[in-house]
Amino acid sequence: MYKILTEELSNIPWCAQPKNNREPFWRYENNPIINRHDQKNANSIFNSAVVPFEGGFVGVFRCDSRSVSMNLFVGHSEDGLKWDIEDDPIVMEGIEDEILHKEYRYDPRVCFIEDRYYVTWCNGYHGPTIGLAYTFDFKTFTQLENCFLPYNRNGVLFPRKINGKYMLMSRPSDTGHTPFGDIFVSESKDLEYWGHHRYMMGKITEDVDSSAWQSTKIGPGPIPIETSEGWLLIYHGVINTCNGFVYRVGGAILDIDEPWKVKYRTSDYLLGPEEYYECVGDVPNVVFPCATLCDSKTGKLTMYYGSADTVTSVAFSTVDIIIDYIKEHSL
Repeated sequence: MYKILTEELSNIPWCAQPKNNREPFWRYENNPIINRHDQKNANSIFNSAVVPFEGGFVGVFRCDSRSVSMNLFVGHSEDGLKWDIEDDPIVMEGIEDEILHKEYRYDPRVCFIEDRYYVTWCNGYHGPTIGLAYTFDFKTFTQLENCFLPYNRNGVLFPRKINGKYMLMSRPSDTGHTPFGDIFVSESKDLEYWGHHRYMMGKITEDVDSSAWQSTKIGPGPIPIETSEGWLLIYHGVINTCNGFVYRVGGAILDIDEPWKVKYRTSDYLLGPEEYYECVGDVPNVVFPCATLCDSKTGKLTMYYGSADTVTSVAFSTVDIIIDYIKEHSL
């Protein structure tokens, strides 16, 4: 029903919708696809980004070590489900040592624009900010200047220039675990100087009963998908409960030319922590989306998400199902 303005992806990892499923997403029956020790010295592997590459798939993975240091690693897969993650972390080059020296790197996104792949992540530089690098082959990574001053997290690029400018979503933050957070859009001519910061949307506080699951903070998730209805954005929302933060998945439709303008936004969440691997781990009760794959011919949608900040899982849907759900359950 909705036109998807991306390339066809005939080998998208996929499982058909179960007959008894009534939810907008359905989980892969063999979740998690990546367990916490599926990489040398890993304590956990989660909140990672996947893209099609050379007939298969490649990813940039957050692997926290057994010393609980946070870094980024390249992984490869033929089918998008079984992964081989490299032993050694990504080595950045191309900028002065002060920026290359990192305190930590985590929660990457990967976005193809024009002729290369851009990686954004939460970069430690006297506090969390948005790191940015590009690669052509996932072997050599050229790091650019940090996008913003600390403190900031969840840097997500749009997959093409809009009105001749690069566009980047982010969630201004703090030094801690951020018990607040709204999404802003910034633009740049050269990927170095960012400005024209525009408010997109924030947590739900005015009528919390209508959407309590996103009443503490929100943040952008995977790279937006361009559709005939607008940009399809999958994001995370957080509520602070008596047992701590709970992370769930929401969806929104953004204006195609002015993406800080929200056309629709879910009141009901799309996916929440229910399974054991989503509820039990280093950080219980978390589903955190970081990547989607989409086939423009069939509308199939595959989402990669971190589970309990420990393992990596997959869920499936279609663009039609998600957009219809967002519209039907819109705030």
